Amino acid sequence: MEPVRKLETLQHKDEKEGFLTKFKQLKVGVIPLPLYLVLAAIIYGASVFNQLPPDMIGGFAVIMVLGILLGDLGMKIPILKDIGGPAILALLVPSVLVFFNIFNPASMEAVTTLMKTSNFLYLYISCLVAGSILGMNHKVLIEGFSKMFIPLVVGTIVSIVVGIAVGALFGYEMKHTFFYIIVPIIGGGVGEGILPLSLAYSQILGGSPETYVSQMIPAAVIGNIVAVISAGLMKNLGERKPELTGNGVLVKMKDGVKEMKNENTNINAPVDFSLMGAGLLLACGFFIFGQFAHMFLGIPGPVLMIVAATLVKCLQLMPQKMEQGAFHLYKFVSTGLTWPLMVGLGMLFIPLEDVVKIVTPAYVVICMSVVVAMVGTGYVVGKFLNMHPVESAIVTGCHSGLGGTGDVAILSASNRMSLMPFAQVATRLGGAATVIMATILMKLFS
Repeated sequence: MEPVRKLETLQHKDEKEGFLTKFKQLKVGVIPLPLYLVLAAIIYGASVFNQLPPDMIGGFAVIMVLGILLGDLGMKIPILKDIGGPAILALLVPSVLVFFNIFNPASMEAVTTLMKTSNFLYLYISCLVAGSILGMNHKVLIEGFSKMFIPLVVGTIVSIVVGIAVGALFGYEMKHTFFYIIVPIIGGGVGEGILPLSLAYSQILGGSPETYVSQMIPAAVIGNIVAVISAGLMKNLGERKPELTGNGVLVKMKDGVKEMKNENTNINAPVDFSLMGAGLLLACGFFIFGQFAHMFLGIPGPVLMIVAATLVKCLQLMPQKMEQGAFHLYKFVSTGLTWPLMVGLGMLFIPLEDVVKIVTPAYVVICMSVVVAMVGTGYVVGKFLNMHPVESAIVTGCHSGLGGTGDVAILSASNRMSLMPFAQVATRLGGAATVIMATILMKLFS
């Protein structure tokens, strides 16, 4: 009997060691599961006992631990992974948790400091804009900006017509559909679109701006979610039919499709961390220039930032090493910080409570029709303009997202962060034009 017991003990020991080995090999993103659990427990415990730093350190801790988990799950869940799962989970799960008051005050305070006081979103966008433009083939850049406005304008017109028509089918008044559903979706987000519109509506119609904000935000949120799903489907289409996509390049080049790189800069050179530091300075410099020039020109700062970076690139004024540093910083930021950023956006900028109050099945269908018309038009028009249809559809679809928040979510769902400069133009200029148009029409028809 003794040899049998020893054999059973050895088998049990082997099974235990085998389980521990497999457990240690499991990962959440790139982090081993045991280490992830330890870090998550530390951050959670600190927040419960109100010891979480109410600053960028605490904010990054919260969004990183959630972003890595939700991004990893979104890439593994069947079906969801094909429609932008990481972006959807990273945006909606935190929003749901906030809706049910799951986050404690310490966590909310830390994330608010990071996202609003420290303005992490604009730092992220600045790094992406500077790095993607300076690392892009200048011919692709010029042709992309010159052609992208056609699908944008046509898509806007088609989405308005389709949205009004679908609204009429469900018994919605044309005026209400246009001003309170369509315009908020294509208005450029909350800060640049809905808030100015709410002030304009209140001045024209009377009442408090807050009343109009609560009426418009649900459409913008639903439109953004549909745009994210559409971007995920476009990515999936590009994987199944490679001839329809440039894998992040907007226009087709006469000498064949090129990767998004500078002809002279060795983008694939080993990462130089000192150059990445210079890239961060460049990103901050371009953003501050945009804000400063806004004082004199009245054009939104982010748009001027893109114009400045584009001129520097097209005139080849930037040293090649600096372009390399900015590009590598862009790659780091887009790879490592996208899902955590969206957790912060979901916690603070996706107000699920406002959406729940006003949403009906018909309302959702109208919102969907506006976005699908926008994306579909971008796809079709792009085909006729020697653009890659998938990229054209995604950039055009950014016009129906939640401003900079929407651009990040849409491009991350499609894995096309290199399109950020074009997305920002579509969002900023398209949104500004929509706000002006809606204000004028509201005065005419009120």
